[in-house]
Amino acid sequence: MELAMILLESMNQGLAGLGAGVAAIGAGIGVGRIGGSALEAMARQPEMSGDLRANMIVAAALVEGVALFAVIVCLLVVFA
Repeated sequence: MELAMILLESMNQGLAGLGAGVAAIGAGIGVGRIGGSALEAMARQPEMSGDLRANMIVAAALVEGVALFAVIVCLLVVFA
């Protein structure tokens, strides 16, 4: 029974580490897509570049905030 508990705890820590990695990769993909779409939109309508840039920064900050929250939750699982 004790061995099963040790293995279960070890598995939870491994899955939490995997979750933190997936959150970081997902954030990188999300920010990349936001930047690419914003550049494409700026190329199509250069006069809107100021508004697009502001919206892109807000969206990227939200994506990074969610990713940071996910990483912290995973770290809490590992060290709790």
